[in-house]
Amino acid sequence: MSQSEPLSAEQLIYAYASGYFPMGDEANEIRWYNPDPRAIIPIESYAPAKSLRPVLNKGIFECRINQAFEQVMRHCSQPRSEDDGIWISEEIIQAYTELHRLGLAHSVEVYVEGEQVGGLYGVCLGGAFFGESMFSLVSNASKVAFHHLLIRLRERGFDLLDTQFINDHVERLGAIEIPQAEYLHRLEKALDKKCNFE
Repeated sequence: MSQSEPLSAEQLIYAYASGYFPMGDEANEIRWYNPDPRAIIPIESYAPAKSLRPVLNKGIFECRINQAFEQVMRHCSQPRSEDDGIWISEEIIQAYTELHRLGLAHSVEVYVEGEQVGGLYGVCLGGAFFGESMFSLVSNASKVAFHHLLIRLRERGFDLLDTQFINDHVERLGAIEIPQAEYLHRLEKALDKKCNFE
């Protein structure tokens, strides 16, 4: 996975199928990661938090699929705080947008009165979904996007939801850590499935 040339959709497909994912650094260079342990979210055991259920029942948020993929990526690329680095570079945005055109990268968007207020995006290969990033401009918007994603993955028979690294946010969503070897075994099985995200 040489970076002598710009990041490409083909390179991303090969990387994800091998257990790797890219992140940009402060020098605007692409670095590849295959962490051990790996963070995943078990799809079958997911249940929305009690605090989210009233939000879902109110029907304030509207969810859409793949209506504004690049816009979601650009929202996600914005630093959350002054100390937060930017790992979604322009090169990454262009490569994932090309992957989206190929039908292998998807976004879940959340709207209030027609205005996008949250969302997430990731990569889909076989029965695996690789969650990349999410954003929220209003309270609970990203949680609603995540809930919509999980229901969709479950209904369509996906086996694996990769969240890469563990942190407080994904842990609250149900993320657990598994050894890299186990992750690669689950990935191999998931790639053999044919699941349709849309």
